[in-house]
Amino acid sequence: MAKNPSPWDDNDNFDNPWSDSGIPPQKIKPFKPKKPVEITFKWWWAAAAVVLLWLASGFYQVQPNEEGVVLRFGAYADTTTPGLHYHLPYPIENVRKVNITQERSINLGVQEQNVSANTFTESHMLTGDENIVDINLTIVWRIENAKDYVFNMQNPDQTVRVAAQSVLREIVGQSKMMPIISGDRGKVEDDTKEELQKVLDEYGAGIRIVRVKLQKADPPKQVVDAFNEVQRAKADMERFKNEAEAYRNEIVPKSRGEAAQRLQNAEAYRQTVVNKAQGEADRFISVYEAYKNGRDVTVKRLYLEAMEQVLSGADKVIIDSGVKNGVVPYLPLDKLNKGGN
Repeated sequence: MAKNPSPWDDNDNFDNPWSDSGIPPQKIKPFKPKKPVEITFKWWWAAAAVVLLWLASGFYQVQPNEEGVVLRFGAYADTTTPGLHYHLPYPIENVRKVNITQERSINLGVQEQNVSANTFTESHMLTGDENIVDINLTIVWRIENAKDYVFNMQNPDQTVRVAAQSVLREIVGQSKMMPIISGDRGKVEDDTKEELQKVLDEYGAGIRIVRVKLQKADPPKQVVDAFNEVQRAKADMERFKNEAEAYRNEIVPKSRGEAAQRLQNAEAYRQTVVNKAQGEADRFISVYEAYKNGRDVTVKRLYLEAMEQVLSGADKVIIDSGVKNGVVPYLPLDKLNKGGN
C-alpha cells in the first residue's frame, strides 16, 4: 500500500504543486492576475447632469392656501394657482409664494412697559370736543391680491399701522368723547374699517381688512380722577333732571285737569245763568202778552201771586169778618199754616 506523502515533507516540490495531481504540466496554465478596469471620465457627462439638475429646479409646488408670483428677471410674469408648476430656472425666473388665507393682526395703542404713566403715547387721541381718549384698536387683515402685495408693499405691517393710525385719528377727531367711551364703538369700528380700506386701495396694497375691533376706549390715566368726578356730576345732573321731569309730568296733567274742570264748571254756570235769564225773559214776555190780551185779569192774577209770595212767610192769619160763617173757633190755623210751609 502506497503511503501518501505529507504536504509538510521536505521532499515536496513547491515549485510545481500540481506534480502529484496526475495532470500533465503542459496543460496547466500559469495564474495571471486580471488588470483593473479603467473608467474614462468625460466632462460632458458632468455638464449634462448639471444642466438636468438646473432644469429640474424649475418645478415648484403651490399649496392650497397660497398663490405663486412668478418673477422674470425681477419683473412680474405670472400668478399661479395651487398645484404643481414649472418656471424657468433661476436666475431667469423665480417664484414668491404668498399665503392668501392667513389672517394677520396689528394692535394700535398698546403702551410699552418702559413708558411712564405720565407720558402720552400713540394711544392718546384728541376728540372733536377737545378731550383726550386712550384707545386700543386691533386690525385684522389678509392678502387679497398677491401681485399687488409683492410689488407695491415693501413693509406691509408698518404700512397698515401708519395708515390705520392716520384714519383712526381723523375719525376720533370728528367724534365726541362720550359716544366713543359710553357705547357708540360700533360706528367707530365701521368707519375706521371703511376709510382704511379706501386708503389701502389707493396704495394698491392688495390687502383686505377683515375686521376692526376697538378693544379699549377710556380717558387717560392722568385725568381719570377728574373725568370720574365729571361723570358723577353729569350723573347727578341727569338724576335731578329726571326727577324734575317726573314732577313736571305729574303736576302738569293735574293742573291741566283742574283747569279743565274749572272751565267746565264755569261753562255750566254760564249756561245756567243764561238759561235762567232766558226763562225769566220768556216768562216776562208771556206775562206781557197775557196782560195785553186781558189786562184786568192779568193785573189781579199778578196781585194775588205777589200777595201769596209776600204773605207766605207770615205767622198771622187774617180773617175777613164779612165772610159768612167765619172760621171754626178750634181750628189751629196758625199751626196748619206752618205745617203747610
